[in-house]
Amino acid sequence: MTAHARPLADWLAAASDAELLHLFTERRVRADVGWHDFFDAAEALLDPASLAKVLPALTGPEASALLRAAAGEDAGAERPALTALALLRPDGTPPAPVIAALNGRTAPPETTSTSAPTAPDDLAAHAAERAFTTVSILADLLLVARDSPFALLAGGSVSAGEKRQLSETGLPIDVIDALLAIAVDARLAVIDGRRLRTSTSAEDWLRSSAPERWSVLATAFRDALPRGVRSADGGWIAPADWPHAHPWDPTWPERSRMLLQAATLLGVIAEGGTEPVWSVPLRNGRAADATELARLLPAEVDKIFLQNDLTAIAPGPLAPPLDVRLRTIATRESAAQASSYRFTTESIARAFGSGESAQSILDFLAEISLTGIPQPLSYLVAQTAQRHGLVRVSTDDETGRTRIESTDPHLIEAMAIDQSLRPLALTKHVDSLTTRVGRDTVYWALTDARYPATLVGADGAALVRERHPAAPTEAPATSSSDLLPLILRLRSQQGPDADAAWLDRELEAAVRARAVLRVTVGMPDGSTRELLLEATGLGGGRLRGRDRAADVERTLPVSSIRAASVVAS
Repeated sequence: MTAHARPLADWLAAASDAELLHLFTERRVRADVGWHDFFDAAEALLDPASLAKVLPALTGPEASALLRAAAGEDAGAERPALTALALLRPDGTPPAPVIAALNGRTAPPETTSTSAPTAPDDLAAHAAERAFTTVSILADLLLVARDSPFALLAGGSVSAGEKRQLSETGLPIDVIDALLAIAVDARLAVIDGRRLRTSTSAEDWLRSSAPERWSVLATAFRDALPRGVRSADGGWIAPADWPHAHPWDPTWPERSRMLLQAATLLGVIAEGGTEPVWSVPLRNGRAADATELARLLPAEVDKIFLQNDLTAIAPGPLAPPLDVRLRTIATRESAAQASSYRFTTESIARAFGSGESAQSILDFLAEISLTGIPQPLSYLVAQTAQRHGLVRVSTDDETGRTRIESTDPHLIEAMAIDQSLRPLALTKHVDSLTTRVGRDTVYWALTDARYPATLVGADGAALVRERHPAAPTEAPATSSSDLLPLILRLRSQQGPDADAAWLDRELEAAVRARAVLRVTVGMPDGSTRELLLEATGLGGGRLRGRDRAADVERTLPVSSIRAASVVAS
């Protein structure tokens, strides 16, 4: 219990709900914190552990202003922000616990507060090329994650095993974590436990043009920047000042390095810390404008060459909607401005499983092919279509077990003895196989084992299933609303007599600590008397203690006590 908490408790009680929501959110107060009243809140906010958490979050100007205030100077323009964080009193002076917490902290360096120089044409071209490469690689990563979510380490980075597999497909592993962080900020991917999955927003983004993709990523990156990097108009401060944005945060040097890396990958910062013209609207807090960027990007194509060796060549960056659909039918072998794709039995079967038919595949390929459809490819599609659906997976209505049926008895025999399917515990039943394992799990197990399986419903119609359905797009965190019940609870304990409530708390704390109190007692004749009591008990509206001067036990009505303070031992 400290006397410094009383002024803050009074300020909290008089603050609006919006001010309390801002304070509790910025100070990272848990909604289920066990505070009873505003006195509890004030003491907790001035606790050294709580102050040690909020000081690293201060921006450079806020840190400098707080040090000036602690030295008896004016905090200047940062005073309202520091007061809103309960680090300054309304009169602009910091409470003693804040001054103590500042011990040993140094003033941050002065910032330049100037924007980056404009990038010359050659550096702007390099930045545009990086932006295009970043968008393309991120699209590849999201397509991989859509089929097989990434395993994450405890720190949130992709596991080494996942990166090794990605490197085998030609993706650069040194930027994977940075790109996926950009995707999470843009809500194209969500972290679900220890897995990273694509969101429903990613489906639309994947089918957007390169400039539209870039605009989404760059805007989300700007909007997710930390407070210290954001400018007053909603953009960002000079990139040269980013490393000094949060001077008291020991993790900031690494985090600012990652932010600068992400900005460079997105092409909003060019080499030498220069600025491309398309970054200006974003830096000024306006909507992204990719017009100038688009002029430097390679033109997208909407046609491909189909070849007799079951490959397809795109003579330039294939339009994203076409690329996404083509990659459900074929496996992309190389990624460049001229990409190549290969058709296989497995890739065609995967397309059938996602809802395509032989006719829809051939119609699509005929529409985008400059060379018609080669006979080997037509034969592959027809042959795969004939095999597709030979194995039907359904649920038996009577037993509830999963049933596997096929018009080819050899396939039934093969599945019955297939060692890779042993975990399914398949059992022969007449001309079919049954298992207690769920229908979807059985279907994917058979698909992985390269059996031509089809999932069918109760009516016998084929069902389309996604192995890893897209996660709902996460809305921005709105923890403030969760704090409203806490504010209501604190207000419900706010009585009309704050002085009496504070006195009760001081007396209770003194009794618990067996402290010596200097008590001012009001006498019946209107005079006051000062006693030095060693507090021993409190109850029934009376304070009990030993009078140090007279060496006797006294019992005082709390209503007669005008003031009480702890005497330092």
